[in-house]
Amino acid sequence: MQVSLNDDSPTGAPPAPPAIAWKPILVDLLETVVLAFVLFLVINAVSARVRVDGLSMLPTLKDGEFVLVNRLAYRIGEPARGDIVVFRSTTNFDLDLIKRIIGVPGDDVRVADGRVIVNGLALSEPYINAEPRYSGDWGVPQGYLFVLGDNRNDSSDSHAWGLLPIQNVIGKAILIYWPPPDWAMIDHVDIAVAAP
Repeated sequence: MQVSLNDDSPTGAPPAPPAIAWKPILVDLLETVVLAFVLFLVINAVSARVRVDGLSMLPTLKDGEFVLVNRLAYRIGEPARGDIVVFRSTTNFDLDLIKRIIGVPGDDVRVADGRVIVNGLALSEPYINAEPRYSGDWGVPQGYLFVLGDNRNDSSDSHAWGLLPIQNVIGKAILIYWPPPDWAMIDHVDIAVAAP
């Protein structure tokens, strides 16, 4: 009986496994990492994610909720009364806050007798936690906003520290995305009042 081995190796050892082509694998890996990095930069350029800390926006936003913010909203549009915005604090630049816009440039805002009055018209505010127990008058010049928390009596806002420079605004809050049971689009009430 004769056995024939089809082996080119002089020793009769089994053939070596084919070599792994590392170059295409490394190129694919590099492309994936670069694409992920570019997507990360683009997503962070157009949006921000913030955590609500505190009770100043009750009942609209709760402590611990995570909110998606549109950074481009005011690059292509103007801030409007009723918008909920995220901004850098005027008193602590490392702190971001979230409040509702009540007055825009040119508005006269007055808080008295538990009511908020803009340009002489009292606002109907079904979104607040309680009527404000403070009073004051503010004129809103160009380049500034007047913002209040929906939990009027437990909020550090324009009634306490003054007007918000528009340049401090990071963007418009658009979506509660965490926790899942609270998932919802954020209601931006259209506060329409007459011009002063």
